[in-house]
This record gives sequence, structure tokens and C-alpha cells, in this order.
Amino acid sequence: MKPDLRTKLKQRILTGDGAMGTYLYQMGFPVGVSYEELNMTRPDVIESVHRRYYEAGARVIETNTFSANLVKLSKYGLESEMEAINRAGARIAKAAAASDAYVVGAVGSIRTGKLKDLNDSEVSDAFERQLHALLSEGVDGILFETFYELDEMRLALGLIRKVSQVPVICQFAVEDVGRTQDGTGLLDAFTLLKNEGADVVGFNCRSGPNGIMRAVDAIGGPVGLPLSIFPNAGIPDYVDGKYTYSAGPDYFAEMALRFADRGARIIGGCCGTTPEHIAAMAKALKDYKPQINAAAVAVVPEPEVIDLSEQTEVVKDASEERPEAPILLEPNLVDIVKVRHTVIVELDPPRDLDITKFMAGAAALKACGADAITMADNSLAVTRMSNLALAALVKEKVGLRPLVHIACRDRNLIGTQSHMMGLDALGIDHVLAVTGDPARFGDLPDSSSVYDLTSFEMIKMIKQLNEGIAFSGKPLKQKAKFVVGAAFNPNVKHLDKAVQRLERKIASGADYIMTQPVYDSVLIEKMAEATKHLSVPVFIGIMPLASGRNAEYLHNEVPGIQLSDLVRKRMTGLEGAAGRAEGVQISKELLDTALQHFNGIYFMTPFMFYDMAVQLTDYVWAKTGVKRH
Repeated sequence: MKPDLRTKLKQRILTGDGAMGTYLYQMGFPVGVSYEELNMTRPDVIESVHRRYYEAGARVIETNTFSANLVKLSKYGLESEMEAINRAGARIAKAAAASDAYVVGAVGSIRTGKLKDLNDSEVSDAFERQLHALLSEGVDGILFETFYELDEMRLALGLIRKVSQVPVICQFAVEDVGRTQDGTGLLDAFTLLKNEGADVVGFNCRSGPNGIMRAVDAIGGPVGLPLSIFPNAGIPDYVDGKYTYSAGPDYFAEMALRFADRGARIIGGCCGTTPEHIAAMAKALKDYKPQINAAAVAVVPEPEVIDLSEQTEVVKDASEERPEAPILLEPNLVDIVKVRHTVIVELDPPRDLDITKFMAGAAALKACGADAITMADNSLAVTRMSNLALAALVKEKVGLRPLVHIACRDRNLIGTQSHMMGLDALGIDHVLAVTGDPARFGDLPDSSSVYDLTSFEMIKMIKQLNEGIAFSGKPLKQKAKFVVGAAFNPNVKHLDKAVQRLERKIASGADYIMTQPVYDSVLIEKMAEATKHLSVPVFIGIMPLASGRNAEYLHNEVPGIQLSDLVRKRMTGLEGAAGRAEGVQISKELLDTALQHFNGIYFMTPFMFYDMAVQLTDYVWAKTGVKRH
């Protein structure tokens, strides 16, 4: 008979399993259905997934019951099957794993940080009934995962402790490092859960290993309980209607050892992970010897952001020097880039209501001679201030051309046309059509991803407005004047195929191209050769690195970004000012190559360190002899 899970974790680290839902998606099961229903309709498939994870080395197996509660199942008309689905899920998992594995009943958040209209009585009833079904099948423990708020976690934990003393794992999905979504510091939250009966605490979902590592390092003190860590396989990418993940097994193996050093005793994977990820981690952890009674290490790294409040006067001074008359901007960027080097700088809209730092950055970029400032549209599906509103402010108060990203994710056809009409009324005529990261992986995971249009279709529809024709086909009283850009990722194995895709975007009406950041001079030269026949200008993307950790995160977890081995080696171990200085130096070396082949330069500003973009913009003008100040 195997020891209790709590006893086992004092002896060794256990490898957890990987994703169920995204793995089923990769197997061909569509989104928008209940994967938990497959416990009843396709038990053979669910058992095969569990078995693959077990054979990969997982010794903590989660039941396929994450959303098998009354509230979530009611969306599919399956609430009457709740008990049967949960009991079947437990039986299938136990049948797939040998006796040395621990089968834990997976119970997901019901409110998911959003469903505030549900009262505690409804939530309690849903939890109670799901827990009863799982416990009746003799699971080895309960895993509360992807909880956003402490209050809901305490509610669920209290319910299980009224009826059972099985081991309980409590995992949060955190958006802001250092606190739960309802504002409780992680150390306080974990201490409360420990006192109320939790046996293991930790994190899963929401981010890849880097984000969860930052959350672990920001706990702020020893927890006194083992940690459980289940990261996503990086940030998902959505291309041609398919989700893909970039973080690979080798990276997960490396990060598993770092999590173990910080007190993690169960280490598995969440969205995007596969048996290959689990096998790599199991191999890396095989001979790892944990310290007895190890707890979370209270390591607080140097923050990746700085307080720029002392620079707020930049905006005030700049506005005082400008006349009240409307600012006349130069001809469009496509015309400018044909005759001289041209710099576009991306600056992220803020995630709160304070625009001070953003406007200071815009003013600094105007002062150094940037030709345009570009703003993403809720990038990574994280809610930010409207780029339309900020674009209007930048144009009016700073006098710098705004270039606005338009994501297919957030607006249906009605909203998209309305948005474009508003931009036209404001005289904001440069836009970039992008697909947009899936909403389910952002800060509001219950939000819908619309995707009424692909990026190809978006370009066509915007250009249709230039013909004076609405999306509906009806004539408009005047024509718009949009200059539409398209995104391009050259960091791929087959550059020729990526260029073919780019040609389709140009055929759809794209006027210019903006690339993902490139970190290899050889690739810049290859890209110049591969795109020299294109009829539109290319703005090559360069994003200065802020630290060694930032470099590894971008390389392993962000789709569309690939760093060279040399760049990663140069950034290793560098943090703070030293990291930023080396990041700028690397970018200057890349610019030395890029400026020989491309007139268009596109800087992406990391962590609002706009001084880095200012240095690089100055470097462009110094190298090219253009006076833009």
C-alpha cells in the first residue's frame, strides 16, 4: 500500500501530469464542447491520455473533471450528468495509472474571477456535489486549481474539510505577481489556507514557467508547506484558426529544477503541455533530493519596471511649447520610408487609469525624432486602456503620429466597422491588422474571442472603407484614407513559406509590413533577400532585452520570438541597469545590419523603459546622418 500523499512529498518530488483540454484539442477534439463529457462518451480517449502521462513519468494524475460542476456543465445542458461525469473521471484515471501514482480529483474555480452574480449558496452547492462524487470513488486527494480569489478558495477548502481529511492541494492562477485577484498578498493567502487545512499550495495556468517563477519569488517569506507548480507551455499563438504553444520540453526540464530549488514538491504542466514535457521534467527530477520540510524560498528579484513619475514634467513642458493650432503631420509613413530611414516605436497602453508614464514616454519619443508611436490592442489578451483614446491624445497633445493595432479578437463586424469609423473621424489613419491573442489566456479568461474576421479579411474590409463602401456593402458618403499594415514573423523554420503567407496579406491590401523582433544579423540578411521583391516596405522589428530572465522568457515562452544562442549567452545573469545596457548594445549591433537593408525600423519598448527606445532612435539618426530633433 502506498503512503499518504503528504508523507510521500516529504520523501521525494512527484512529477505531475500535463494538460488535458489543450491536449485533446491537439488530438482533434474541437473547442466549444465539454471535454469532461468525454468521460462518458469516449472513456477510451481519456484513459489513453492519462496513461500517456503516467508512462511519461507523472505520478500525480488529475481526473478529467476540472469544469465538471453544476454551473459549468449547465452551459452544455449536462448538469444532470454531473455526478456520473465526476465518478467516471475518477474511475478512468485510477484505471490508467499503476498503484504508485496518486489520483487527485481536479476541481476548478466556479467564479473564475468573473461570475459575481453567483451567490455563495449556489457556489457551495456546486462544490459540495462535485466533491461528494469524487470522494465516493476513493481519490487520493483533491486539487483545487486555477482559482483567482482567496475567498472562493477558502470556501471550497472549508467544504472539503467538513467531510474529509484527504490531502488537499490549493493552486492559484495569479495575474499580478505577489497577490491574488481579490488583492490578498500571497504569503497571507497561503498562511490562511495552511491554517484552514491545506496540505500543498501553489500555482497553475495563466502564464508559463517564467511568470510562475516570478510569483514564487514574490511570495515574501516561508510558507511552511510544499509547493505545487503547473505552468502553461508559454503564451499561446493563434494562427489560421489553431492554437499553438512555444515552450518546449527541454525548457520545462530546466525550469523544473529551479522550481524544486524553491520548495516545489509537485511539478507538472498546464495548458499546452504534453507527455513530452512531462517526460523531460521527470527525467530531470529523477535524482533530485529535496530537503526535509522545505518551504517556498522567499527570493524577491529586482523588479522589471521602474518608477518614471519623476519624468512627468516632460509632458507638461512639451505641451506648453506647442501652439493651440492643430498639428499637421507629415505624409504617410509609406511615402516617408521610400525616401529615408523611418522609425516607429511601440509603447504599451497602461493597464490602469494613470497615463502619466505613457504620455511621458510619447513626449520623449517625439523629442528624439521618432516618426510614429504604435500601440497594441490589448496584447496577450490582457486588458489595457483603449489605444484609440491614447492615439487621439498622442496626436493632439504630443504631435506624434499614432499607429493603432486592430485585433480580430475583441470586436465583431459591427464593432470593428464602428471602431474604424471613429478612427477616421479623429484623423488617425495608420493601423496594423493583427489576429490577437486568445482571450481565454488573458486576465479575463471567461471573455469571448470573437474572431469574426481573419487578419487577411480585416485588411480587405478596412481597405473597402477606403473605397467608400461599408462592411455591409452599402455605399458611404465619403471615403476613408487608411494606411493598413500587416504583421510578419520571420522567426520560423521555413522562411519561404512565411513570405508566401505575407504575399497573401499584400494581395489582401496591406500597404506595409511590421515584423516580430529579430535577434540575429544573419536572419536580417536572409529576410532582406527573401522580401526584396515585395511591393510594400518592411519595418524590421527590434526589441531591446531588459535582462537575462527577460531574454529566456522571450525565447522560450513567447510565440514568434527566437533569440540566437549568442544573444542568450551575452544576456545570461544580467539584471537591472547592466542588463538594459547590454540589451541596447545588442540592438545597436543588429541595427548596423538592418540599416543596410531596410529603411523601416520598428522598435518595441520593453516594460515601459522608453529611454532604451530613445537611445536606439538616436543611434539610427547618428548612423544615417538624418537630423530629426
